[in-house]
Amino acid sequence: MPTDSDLTWFRYFPGQTPDDYRWSSAFALALGTSHWGGSTMSELHHIGQALSDRVGEDDAWFDEWARAGGQLQDLGDEAAAAGNQITAGDLYLRACVYYQMAERFVVPKTAASAAVFDASLNCFEHFAELNLQCDLTRVDISSDAGVLPAWYLPATSRSTSPGPAVVFSGGLDITKEIQFCMGARELARRGIACLVVDGPGTGEALRHEGITLRHDYEIAGSAAYDYLASRTDTDPNRIGIMAVSLGGYYATRCAAKDPRFAACVAWGAIWDYHATWEKRINQAYQTSLSVPGDHICWVLGVEDTDKALEVLRDFTLEGVVDDLRCPFLVVHGTEDAQVPLEDAHRLFEHAGSESKFLREFGPAEGGAQHVQIDYLPAATSYIADWLSAHLAGSPAVNGAKDK
Repeated sequence: MPTDSDLTWFRYFPGQTPDDYRWSSAFALALGTSHWGGSTMSELHHIGQALSDRVGEDDAWFDEWARAGGQLQDLGDEAAAAGNQITAGDLYLRACVYYQMAERFVVPKTAASAAVFDASLNCFEHFAELNLQCDLTRVDISSDAGVLPAWYLPATSRSTSPGPAVVFSGGLDITKEIQFCMGARELARRGIACLVVDGPGTGEALRHEGITLRHDYEIAGSAAYDYLASRTDTDPNRIGIMAVSLGGYYATRCAAKDPRFAACVAWGAIWDYHATWEKRINQAYQTSLSVPGDHICWVLGVEDTDKALEVLRDFTLEGVVDDLRCPFLVVHGTEDAQVPLEDAHRLFEHAGSESKFLREFGPAEGGAQHVQIDYLPAATSYIADWLSAHLAGSPAVNGAKDK
């Protein structure tokens, strides 16, 4: 039976094993994207019912989500052929999300999973072409790490003068397409352009370009900044950076190493990622993870966990975040099962910014879980309002703890 803590958020597979958590967290993430058109409850419930007695069987997870994605892609093709562009775009976006949910638990990757991932990219490109509400542009960013694929979303309200923009990166297992469905449009609605990027170790950068995860993530962050600053519609003095989950390390390090960033959001705190994974490996993965344990070896490009731990020693913000100077926001759930709240407190306390804020989401309001998978719109709205206040000149937001 679920514990009282489990009952504070919607767990579709409410058992007591690590697989129950992993599947439920992914399901909650997919459900959360519904606010921006990434899923529907009826379709997800159909998937969940087919998997309800097969928890932990990742082959079954792959087959069912891929089936759902394929069904929607076919419907999208039919709608597009009939000239119903808006309907087709909606279908393609959900197909993309379902395909990527299918692929996320396949480790090592297979020919079948690669085909499904490529289908997801194809569906998102169709969505970008057909959607009339947002003007998405495909971008390939040159960096010292290699070419980083991205999508650029302009501010909804166009202006004749250069405006603010934000680099939005994922984490250990979040792609730019999923990021788009996790609030990128909330920034655009508030007059802030958004660049969603597949950095080292994620999405296309890893799967197509072979760019593995690295500790010096500022190589990606600064390259993304350079791209935005080169645009005539962007004010180089009003470019921020945010990232989700492990991205709490990425964004913070990037802003600490590159003082050109005007604001930084760690959507999920990370302090010492080596210590985090050392604990997980010592417990033989009998803990809350969002992906299979071997995922860490794949994204780092190493053969085993011993080598992974060796590489991860450099993934710490100790001695780095002290150099942070721009306004800084840390967003964390009080019941985060993957990264303890104390890591958020440590990150907040050591941040060198004079203007810094910590926003904790608890069970009573929702959003207490890892990166608010149990209440995504609450987190994305708060973050977008905060960035608007610090980049676009809107009234300041309430509810965060100042230093």
